[in-house]
Amino acid sequence: MEQGLFKYIRNGDGKVSRVIRIGTRKSQLARIQTDSVADKLKEMYPDIVVEIVAMSTTGDKILDRALSKIGEKSLFTKELETALEKDMVDLVVHSLKDLPTTLPPGFTIAAVLKRENPHDAVVLHPKHVGKTLETLPRNSVIGTSSLRRAAQLKKRFPHLEFKDIRGNLNTRLKKLDEKEDFAAIILAAAGLKRMGWENRISQILEPEDCMYAVGQGALAVEIRASDTDILEMLSVLNDSDTVLRCIAERAFLRHLEGGCSVPVAVHTEVNDSQLYLTGAVYSLDGLESLKDTMQTSIPATDKCQEEVDEKVQRVGITAIKVGCESQDNAERLGVDLANLLLSKGAKEILTVARQLNDAT
Repeated sequence: MEQGLFKYIRNGDGKVSRVIRIGTRKSQLARIQTDSVADKLKEMYPDIVVEIVAMSTTGDKILDRALSKIGEKSLFTKELETALEKDMVDLVVHSLKDLPTTLPPGFTIAAVLKRENPHDAVVLHPKHVGKTLETLPRNSVIGTSSLRRAAQLKKRFPHLEFKDIRGNLNTRLKKLDEKEDFAAIILAAAGLKRMGWENRISQILEPEDCMYAVGQGALAVEIRASDTDILEMLSVLNDSDTVLRCIAERAFLRHLEGGCSVPVAVHTEVNDSQLYLTGAVYSLDGLESLKDTMQTSIPATDKCQEEVDEKVQRVGITAIKVGCESQDNAERLGVDLANLLLSKGAKEILTVARQLNDAT
């Protein structure tokens, strides 16, 4: 039955429960991530009933081209947001790195959950087990669909070659294992861990080898910005440190006007009430780069006045249980670091990278 905009069902014992419909991509990893959010919600709100609505996105359907060539900013989100807009679902679970830094009007990220390991991982072909990127034979081919990974690793490991590989995690691992095309592939450690495939990780890439993508390793829950009751319900899922790190990262990327078609990388840490952001931009071959680090304070007693600030988005995120001053500082940190790199020539590097990527 419907009551207002919300859906309710009556159980066998006559009890009425609210139904929360969660949209997700169909891939195994997306379902695992969505189920983890659903489980947390049911734990916090035992009276709700959760329905999972799975669908395919543009990024899932186009597998013969590199992500950076498709030119669509919302490759893995558009269909899910359409379902949200049409009230077919109440919320959508995403990998935060898939979400553009500017959301369509009427949407907001209501929760950013505690981040899994954000670093990249090397998965080796079985015949190379025991090796590292450093010790792989000259001209070994490494598979990655990310310009960011390729740019950093080309410079760090010039004896290797890098080629595109597309598909979900299952597909890419199958391509690696069953053919001789790749000596190794680079994947997000978070996805491998969530799939239960940590045993396939041969090497975790530290920041000096390869900094990670904005938002990598974090799950985000997107809702209609007008659904204040859902916003309140989801606020308990926010992890404060992850929210602040990701606001800084997204502000950095947005101010650079970056996206998946240019190599931009970050590394963030929270230590002793300080938020540290390292950001970098690269040419496609990795030979040109700009990198710097800045920091800001996180006030220990920072509180938000929710009735005033619950509608305030910071790079698409509305985190009503996280300190407002801390969020403002995080956003300013990202903008300040972007401005620093822009003053040193980042725009020129990114413009050339975008042109070269579009031309090839």
